[in-house]
Amino acid sequence: MLKWLALWVLFWSILDYILMGVDKWKAKRDRWRVPEKTFFLVAVLGGSLGAILGMYAFHHKTRHWYFKWGLPAILIAQIALGGWLYWHFFLS
Repeated sequence: MLKWLALWVLFWSILDYILMGVDKWKAKRDRWRVPEKTFFLVAVLGGSLGAILGMYAFHHKTRHWYFKWGLPAILIAQIALGGWLYWHFFLS
């Protein structure tokens, strides 16, 4: 089960990382952009780490407070939930 969860998180993280890079590329070329809610939706689905890594790797969305603080808050909440679930279901 943990293997599937890791694959789930990896998939969404890679997707959010790629979305950050694509959106940065499009921003430089004044093209259609990825909606900001898409980044957060993918982050909530498990891609928060990829969004954070992409944000800093591409220097994209780093000035927006809701990205700078919101994405790490989602990651912390996911880690806390994962720890609680692991403790509750695997260690009890």
